[in-house]
Amino acid sequence: MSAKEIIGIVITKSLDKTAIVKTQSKSSHERYVKIIKKVKKYTVHDRENISRVGDKVIILQTRPLSKTKRWVIKSIL
Repeated sequence: MSAKEIIGIVITKSLDKTAIVKTQSKSSHERYVKIIKKVKKYTVHDRENISRVGDKVIILQTRPLSKTKRWVIKSIL
């Protein structure tokens, strides 16, 4: 099984070697066919502290690094 990759935007960079990344997905309601936006936040490990707020990044799923961190920044777009 390969690791998951998600594209998101860095919204918070206040912690050392950690960033909060927001992802957004759209889906259609089954009954009412209205487009629904779903937003999810991920706590991401940033090894070299290279990301900045507003950067578009690719995050990669990894082993648990702490209580909430299970993702690593793969690259900045």
